[in-house]
Amino acid sequence: MIFGKHINKYYFKYAHMLILGILALLFVDLLQLEIPELYRMVINGLEYGEVEVDGAMLPFDMDFLVKQICGPMLYIVLAMVFCRFLWRVCLFGAGIKVETDLRSRMFNHSKHLSQQFYHKNKVGNMMSYYTNDLETIQECFGDGVLMMFDALLLGGLAVAKMVQMNWLLTLFTLIPMAFLLIVGTVVGQYMTKKWEARQEAFSALSDFAQENFSGIAVIKAFVKEFRELWAFKKLNKDNEKANIEFTKASVLLHICVTLFVESVICVILGYGGYLVYTEVFNAGQLIEFISYFNSIVWPVMAVSQLIEMSSRGKASLKRISELLDTPIDVKDNEGATPIQSVRGDIEFRNLTFRYPEADYDALSDVSFKINAGENVGIIGKTGSGKTTIVDIILRIYNVPDETVYIDGRDVNEITIESLRAACAYVPQDNFLFSDTIEHNIAFAVDDYDREEVMRFADLSDVHGNISEFAEGYDTILGERGVTVSGGQKQRISIARALMKRASILILDDSVSAVDTETERTIIQNLRETRKGKTTILIAHRVSTVEKMDKIIFIDDGKILAVGSHEELLANSSEYRKTVELQKLDEEEV
Repeated sequence: MIFGKHINKYYFKYAHMLILGILALLFVDLLQLEIPELYRMVINGLEYGEVEVDGAMLPFDMDFLVKQICGPMLYIVLAMVFCRFLWRVCLFGAGIKVETDLRSRMFNHSKHLSQQFYHKNKVGNMMSYYTNDLETIQECFGDGVLMMFDALLLGGLAVAKMVQMNWLLTLFTLIPMAFLLIVGTVVGQYMTKKWEARQEAFSALSDFAQENFSGIAVIKAFVKEFRELWAFKKLNKDNEKANIEFTKASVLLHICVTLFVESVICVILGYGGYLVYTEVFNAGQLIEFISYFNSIVWPVMAVSQLIEMSSRGKASLKRISELLDTPIDVKDNEGATPIQSVRGDIEFRNLTFRYPEADYDALSDVSFKINAGENVGIIGKTGSGKTTIVDIILRIYNVPDETVYIDGRDVNEITIESLRAACAYVPQDNFLFSDTIEHNIAFAVDDYDREEVMRFADLSDVHGNISEFAEGYDTILGERGVTVSGGQKQRISIARALMKRASILILDDSVSAVDTETERTIIQNLRETRKGKTTILIAHRVSTVEKMDKIIFIDDGKILAVGSHEELLANSSEYRKTVELQKLDEEEV
């Protein structure tokens, strides 16, 4: 069994299944301990020709075999089969339910964790939580309950039977078992550390494999397959070493169990044989006693396996607990309320922002205002803070009170869900799901039809490309959309955002991979279809944003100028310099 803050409640939640399974297990153990008595009667019947039953001596004949041996044995076997099926369904089923519930809790919690968490934790490591660690927890819960109670019930009942037959012989058999428990406890603590090392090695291997599969095109382009193979071999060797060390400890524990069990058999045969010689026991009673001892061999083995399992379970539960205990950094403030009917006013007031654990400010004393319905461009060089502004509008990170406002309300007074529901976002990486193009475009809505999807694809100027595919809108995209070009990914992402019909649309460098003519078509469609709604377009090229109602020019986290293209040309020397440099670049090309 395994205990901890995040798993204890399941013992109460699934108590009905556990109790029913334990009762069925108890019934099986009681029936199992009836069998040695049948063995005794058979042995004594063969030796003496008669058997004592309830104080009466009965002849050992066919009638006795059928009524006293075979009949009861048949009933015992049938009852044990049914009860074993019942406890397996109850105990193992409870373990599976715990695994399913924990996986749902982990996934739900993971969705609310901040970007900072995922900067530190890679996908491969996260997936090991959901696979190896959860499987270990499920095994510890279901199998652990079985092993513990079977060891207590079957072992306790068998020892009681043995004591009734001869307490001194029973004592001799239990002394090695006590040493076994001591050895098992020491080895179990060692195994816990080795299992933690094994899981860490597996996580590192998973991280590396996932990253390589995602970047296989880059690896091939730079002909670095051999280097990556050697790096993988090293991680694989570390994983092998961690597994071998854990396996050695596990094998050592099993060898100790076998050694102690066999030593007890020698004691029984030696001292038990002496009892038969002195006529304290007869042959049938010695066989009965050995059968009882054989019944406690499994509980002893179960204890050793329970120690091993608990060692693994503690390590896995510790890792899962670290995930579930990770605080949700970005969350609704107390008293936050949903925002209704968003117009699209956005205002920054003297905002200074630094990413968690960063050494410098990403934004410094930033102030500007975007009026509802405006088309606004944000331009600046790489790393100037453009995407940071987007992250703050979407509340990806926490911001100080009274620095960012939506429709005149402090964003910290608005629920995150309602704020993001009012926004549509096209990120720089243009993530697409491994699904059909239609489902990717319609991701933000629940009810739609094909014509609607096609209309928004046409507005993002990607309908023609999609129509050329053999499967059209039913084309399945590869992982992260690798089966389409960069420009097609951008335009599909734009169509997805447009279909949301949000009050605020944010495009973060989302037309950089398309040609100039396609860019003009998309921007013109945006101006026509989003009249009265706020649109923010982040770009590197001045030509992309020069027709916008307002341009925010940013550099090194500071707002250098705000105004129309003409106003910035007239009033901002830095902006004029940027325009001139880009014109020179275009002329050289």
